Formats: sequence, structure tokens, C-alpha cells
Amino acid sequence: MEKTLRPNEAEVKFLNMAYNKFYDIFEEAINDEFWEKEPYYRLSRLKTAFSIYGEILNYEPIKWVIKAIKEKRPPMESEIGSELFKFIRNIFAHFPFFDCWDDVYINSEIVNWYKKGLTIDKFLKKYAGKQEVKYRFWEADKKRMTYLTIAFPPKYDKDNNIYLKDMLSEKEGAKFSLIMMKKIMDTQVLEMN
Repeated sequence: MEKTLRPNEAEVKFLNMAYNKFYDIFEEAINDEFWEKEPYYRLSRLKTAFSIYGEILNYEPIKWVIKAIKEKRPPMESEIGSELFKFIRNIFAHFPFFDCWDDVYINSEIVNWYKKGLTIDKFLKKYAGKQEVKYRFWEADKKRMTYLTIAFPPKYDKDNNIYLKDMLSEKEGAKFSLIMMKKIMDTQVLEMN
């Protein structure tokens, strides 16, 4: 069997585009000035970052990193770095009706309008009612530790709207998400120019 070298030519082209755009958004969103911009602008940039990361999760070496995180890091870290972020990306992709993070919501009826058992539905069936997860992250340039909670919805049905803001706050949650995504993505970077 012939061994495939990674990354191949197509992957290099895709990864260069994806990483460059993601890092641009990361640098913008990590700065306090970003959070003073209009909510729609912030949501638009965050949607793009989650979309890029969702695509990068398809890259085989990133899958190996997620697997290693599952085996070696604290509980739920690999699930947050893969399943939760992909869930958020899918909400943005399939329900692009909202103008700000705090307005984004779904319920089982909306999620399953077309077909049951797809990615968002599977995620919510798996995690609804699960215990919240607490995280913290350090912003060295601000000498600030930020604490946040990732809360899974208590119920998943047609009568209870699940708001993204109740699962993950916009500012702290998005910063945490971007930092975690970047750490996972950075495992594939050989040099920065």
C-alpha cells in the first residue's frame, strides 16, 4: 500500500486559506475593540471562524489530535473541541436567520423540520441534561483570567427553545472557543510567517 504524505497539494492550498482567514479573525476577536462593534458584525465574523474550524475538523491529522485530547486531557475537552464547536457551526450554517449571538435559538421541531437524526439533533439528544462544564483561560496581554461555563440544555423538545447564549456566552464563550480552536489548529503549524 502506498503511503500518503500529509499534507498533499490540495490540502496545502485549503489549509493556507483556512488558517490565514481563521488567524485574521482570531487576532481581531481577541482584542477588546472587537466587542464594541455591532452585534451583527461580531456574529458574522464568529460564524466564519466556526465554519472554517468545522471544515478543518475534516483534515485527518486534526482528527488524530482530537483523539489524543480524548485520551490525554481532562474529560469533555475533546468533545468541546470537536462536537460542540461543530454543533455551533451547524446551527450557524443551517439557521442563518439571526442578527446577533444572543438571539440564536433552536428547538427539536426547528432542528428536525427536514429530517430527524442529523448532526444537531444527535448532539442535543446526547448532551441535553448533562452537567455543565467549567473552563478558564488566561489572556496574558491583559493579565486576566476569565472563567466561563458551558451549559448543556436541560431539555430538548419542541416546547423549549435552546438559546446559544445560555449554552455559551458570546464574549467569553467565543474567546474561549477561538483559543481552543487555535490550540488544536496550531498542532499542524510548522512555522509562522
